[in-house]
Amino acid sequence: MTQPLHFRLFLPLVFCFLFALSTIAIAQNTPTILAESELARVVPISFYYQGQSAPTQMRNAAAVRFAPERYVVAGLVDTSGYSAEIRGKYEGFLITDSAIRIGGVRLNTGAYGFGFSQNGKMNIFDIGGKLILTVRSKIDKDLKRPRPLMMMQAADGVRLYDGRNYVILSAR
Repeated sequence: MTQPLHFRLFLPLVFCFLFALSTIAIAQNTPTILAESELARVVPISFYYQGQSAPTQMRNAAAVRFAPERYVVAGLVDTSGYSAEIRGKYEGFLITDSAIRIGGVRLNTGAYGFGFSQNGKMNIFDIGGKLILTVRSKIDKDLKRPRPLMMMQAADGVRLYDGRNYVILSAR
């Protein structure tokens, strides 16, 4: 039995439509690191931590969009006004408007302080200064021009760098 012409054309069109939808869905789930010109829209000019506020070092700020209206923002702050104890563990902030993974460990929506330690770890603190998460960082010995803070695409998410040290941020 021969199929009518409109039926034989319909099936390939359905497959093309489904392929296009899957391509769009994959593209929407690809993290996008914001350009420097976009940072002013999402990066705060200062950050509150443990009873004090410090200005953001805008040259050392970065943000990634994991999906429409899903951002992770990180920046270093000027901690010169902080006590030596706070400066020793806190160097910047991390803000996420949805749950993410850092080094494979879940971090809930919120605003946090962070610091990279000399022993190869990234420590995440709540804004009251309580340690809530520690993950092991990796070293990128091939990085040509390390900056104090930056983000780069990676196969498994986005690398958040502190110099040559980095952790992987992912939306899952």
